[in-house]
Amino acid sequence: MNISKLSSKGQVTIPKEVRRAIGLEAGDYVLYEIEGEKVKLIRAHPFDAAYHAAISETLEEWNSIEDDEAFSDL
Repeated sequence: MNISKLSSKGQVTIPKEVRRAIGLEAGDYVLYEIEGEKVKLIRAHPFDAAYHAAISETLEEWNSIEDDEAFSDL
C-alpha cells in the first residue's frame, strides 16, 4: 500500500510504484473515476487533435432532428 499527503493546493505526488504500474510518465494525463468513497486513477490516452479535426466534418453528417427521429428506436 502507498500513501501520499495532500498539499494545501490539493496536489499529491503519485508514488513511483503506482506510476510504473499504470505506465504514467511526466506530461501524461490521468482520469479519475469515482465509485462511492473510492477513486480509480486511470492513465488517459492522448487526444489526437489532428485526427479529430480531420473527421469533425463527418461527425455532423448524422446530427439532425430527422436523424434523431429515424434512429430513436435502435
